[in-house]
Amino acid sequence: MTAAPVLDIRNMQTVFRIGGRDIAAVTDLTLTVAPGETVALVGESGSGKSVTSLSILGLLPKKVGRLAQGSVAFRGKSGETRDLAKLDAEALRRVRGNDIAMVFQEPMTSLNPVYTVGEQIAEPIRIHLGRSHREAAADAVSLLADVGIPDPERRARQYPHELSGGMRQRATIAMALACNPSLLIADEPTTALDVTIQAQILDLLARLQRERGMAMLFVTHNLGVVAEIADRVAVMYAGRIVETGRVADVFAHPRHPYTKGLLRSVPRLGEASALKAAGTPLPTIAGAVPSLSNLPTGCSFAPRCPYAIPACSAAVPPLAETGDGQLSRCIRWQEI
Repeated sequence: MTAAPVLDIRNMQTVFRIGGRDIAAVTDLTLTVAPGETVALVGESGSGKSVTSLSILGLLPKKVGRLAQGSVAFRGKSGETRDLAKLDAEALRRVRGNDIAMVFQEPMTSLNPVYTVGEQIAEPIRIHLGRSHREAAADAVSLLADVGIPDPERRARQYPHELSGGMRQRATIAMALACNPSLLIADEPTTALDVTIQAQILDLLARLQRERGMAMLFVTHNLGVVAEIADRVAVMYAGRIVETGRVADVFAHPRHPYTKGLLRSVPRLGEASALKAAGTPLPTIAGAVPSLSNLPTGCSFAPRCPYAIPACSAAVPPLAETGDGQLSRCIRWQEI
């Protein structure tokens, strides 16, 4: 029997009020994350990845962004499933940091510069778990040790600026895991770090997920990271998911031209030197991502797509089953 998903998003649409009209940043998004599973959300900047994660947590800018339609069913630690889209601000506050936690791209924007690292990790433990100041402080030190920070007692008394970039990101991960959440949303958590530290953070997240059995939604534009950490991948373009499936299947047999273009654009070992010697540029996807306020009719990728035909501009293609649980939003997926 398959376990019920921790996160089950259905037909979600997020809009922003700009210039007197609603602009859809995310449209018709359906996505699930199972217990212990890592799902990667991939796409270029502006595709709607971060807006999706903020929509889940109810962190959209007030009076500008809102969840216009759809449901966000979430099963917390208690086993109760609730629609986050229908919760009020106070109920969402109790969910954030306790049942769902988030790790952001730049740790210095996530950590308060005027409080010690230990105080910031201890705060959600006191608020959500009701621990005393002494107990929460001890838990904070233990969490810093869990994420691989040496001399955690001393580091807990330091301020964010006294830690290196890698240590700050480890501290934000410790803060996110303080209440043992059911779901961790990691929004490009390795982008601001150098390659060596990136690998360490990815290994850390994978280890902690195995040990805690939590679900993870990993937002990234880096396909190499997806191959390393994710079980399934959902590819986004212009606010819509255009392809989804198991990572190995999507990487081996992409069924959407955008996914195929992204994979071709990743340099292979030794390929860059060979192309340079031949005077051939690295493969790229022609054109640019369209403005969400002026999307083309039909398939949003059609103006950049080498497979486009007139029928592609007639209507937005549905997500079609292509086999083995893989879905593609392309009317010509069989030819691809």
